[in-house]
Amino acid sequence: MADDDFGFALPPFNAGNALVQVKRSLRDLQLSERGSGFELEGRAVLQLGVEDGAIVAQLARRLSMTPEWDRQVVKSGADQRKLLDEVKRRLERWQRED
Repeated sequence: MADDDFGFALPPFNAGNALVQVKRSLRDLQLSERGSGFELEGRAVLQLGVEDGAIVAQLARRLSMTPEWDRQVVKSGADQRKLLDEVKRRLERWQRED
């Protein structure tokens, strides 16, 4: 029973459509889009790109003018939700630190 797929497969991940959704969600979080990245108060927070059918995201560890980056690869809808949740957590942390 553990390998039941209920007779249907999940749709394939479309990185282009997912990138549009991620960008929309980031703008909803009050981040400013600059080229392929997003900023908060003039400081880089996130860089996005598409490679091999997946979204490659570089997320700043700390809010600074020259951030250190954590890399995440988004290959599914679940990964997309994890990325957005992590961005929200870091935004909250940065607001508390200010």
